[in-house]
Amino acid sequence: MDLENQKRVLELTEANGAENILVLLGAAEGEASGLAAETVTAGDPTYAGPLTGVQLGLTVYHICEPEIKAEIDEAVWDEQVSMMEMVLDVDDIHNEMESIRSEYCKYL
Repeated sequence: MDLENQKRVLELTEANGAENILVLLGAAEGEASGLAAETVTAGDPTYAGPLTGVQLGLTVYHICEPEIKAEIDEAVWDEQVSMMEMVLDVDDIHNEMESIRSEYCKYL
């Protein structure tokens, strides 16, 4: 997650409360999704951005996870996400995200 997005997440969390924030990711790989998820939950693991040492514990999901897919209108899903879903390793992404949520999320 780049430094500007870390700053945005921090500002939104401070303004609205961590319990009111859900971070929705769309990275193409489980590892990249996990790194971004860890950043918004446990703090920036690269020690480079505004979230270094900041444990927000935010709720975080990937767009292709079943919990999110179930909430999106089917026509919108087909138009906006279904092509991406076909080429991603959704199981790997889901496993990575579940691992991060179970370890670091405070607001599930």
